[in-house]
Amino acid sequence: MSRIALLAAGVAGLTALGVAPAGAATAPQAAAVTTTTTCGSTGLQAGLATKVCAEITGTGVVIYGQVGLAGPPSPGSPAPQPKQLITTLSADVVGGASLGTVNQGANFLASTIRVDGVSGTVACGSTVHATFAVASFPWSPNPVSLNVQVAC
Repeated sequence: MSRIALLAAGVAGLTALGVAPAGAATAPQAAAVTTTTTCGSTGLQAGLATKVCAEITGTGVVIYGQVGLAGPPSPGSPAPQPKQLITTLSADVVGGASLGTVNQGANFLASTIRVDGVSGTVACGSTVHATFAVASFPWSPNPVSLNVQVAC
């Protein structure tokens, strides 16, 4: 057998045993990317508690709104009635481009719901301004907002 064939057979045998040869390079480990969630203050809209949140992973931003009960029902009171909601979620980079606006209907029963649909990639150090509004007859929207900086 030639020397190259012997060397190749030896490397293959060591690899099969899970042992890396002495000069083998290992792939560098990627740094762990964390997601940070920031939410604005809770507001009251359409008789419900609402807030807008941002999930930031690196330079990626996902904006969402949440709708929940404003408080627990009083003992002995009837269960909350379903509400047809009209929601508006929007976000933009302060001094820059819009990340988008989503208008959609939602049916609120009694448990917290999440309204998604706005996301994008922004430059490091940018500030994202997000708003979330909920309306249901006869209540008009009273938007909640959030300003969050994308730190890289």
